[in-house]
Amino acid sequence: MSSQRYIGIMSGTSMDGADAVLIRMDGTHWQAAEAHAFLPYPPELKAALLALQDGGENELHRSRLLAAEVSRLYAQTVARLLHTQQLRPSDITAVGCHGQTVRHAPEHAYSIQLADWALLAELSGILTVGDFRSRDLAAGGQGAPLVPAFHQALFSSPDETRVLLNLGGIANISVLPPDGAAFGFDTGAGNMLLDAWMNHIWQQPYDRNGTTAAQGKVLPELLHALCAHPYFRQPYPKSTGRELFSLSWLQSYLSGSERPENVLRTLVQFTADTAAEAVFSAAPDARNVYLCGGGVYNPLLTGCLKQRFAERNISVHDTSALNLNPQWVEAAAFGWLAACWYRRVPSNPYHATGANRPVILGAGYWA
Repeated sequence: MSSQRYIGIMSGTSMDGADAVLIRMDGTHWQAAEAHAFLPYPPELKAALLALQDGGENELHRSRLLAAEVSRLYAQTVARLLHTQQLRPSDITAVGCHGQTVRHAPEHAYSIQLADWALLAELSGILTVGDFRSRDLAAGGQGAPLVPAFHQALFSSPDETRVLLNLGGIANISVLPPDGAAFGFDTGAGNMLLDAWMNHIWQQPYDRNGTTAAQGKVLPELLHALCAHPYFRQPYPKSTGRELFSLSWLQSYLSGSERPENVLRTLVQFTADTAAEAVFSAAPDARNVYLCGGGVYNPLLTGCLKQRFAERNISVHDTSALNLNPQWVEAAAFGWLAACWYRRVPSNPYHATGANRPVILGAGYWA
């Protein structure tokens, strides 16, 4: 069988922009990730998406307009990727596009990812697969996390339990046993609260290299209060989002007298502690944790994680040690999921999501 190319598109909870990754597959067997393109969200688009997250007047109308807007940006990202690789739309078997999550409510059996997948197919000229969460939700699952099956296909080892820790807006883990199905769950806030606090105080989208947080110190009482959230005591499968870990939730624990740098430093520790405790609980035999996502580039956060994992003699790497750029992993996963849809192969990690059975994820729009 000759190999096929797919493009995966991901825009995460941090709402910083769209990542597109070109991958090569042989049927449903991974071969390589070949290239990457990124387009940032314009500030007004990010602001509109965040406002929609909070609901409000005329939100149905606004949601459809924003779905079209983000899809045009997705199409531009695909076009950039094709141009840099000197490829045509006809060279791509399918695009797998996650869409922009604006509401995640698995307790009500729905999760909303904004995208106009029909428009993306029209603009790109490529078969487009989207709406990956709905089928798992219909089968009784959380619709998240979707990536553990992909992580297992690429990163599992026959000799050890490995853990993938994705440091996106929300942090999540995939546990990859050597002799069983992958499972995982959202560990809590990743970069999301860090970015929200940076924007609120300093009007900056994120803390570059963790330099602002490094000027602060951990506030033990605040850290204890944040870690007491009931979510961390819930058994998995479980998933979360901005609905729980919002800026207003953080502010409810603040007196207003705290130094902003100290709050930011405490949030770094909050992310590290909750992620580490999740790994200790779910994968006590793991000796290697592999990081991916934007948080990999925050040395203060990764340093805190290494310190916590060293307590259990766990080594920390990023996924480049497993031959995939840590910034490419999530987008590549949706290219892989598109290949599974195209080949009619069930791809939901139902042990992770809590679904009743394996199902084929996604809905397709032919170009």
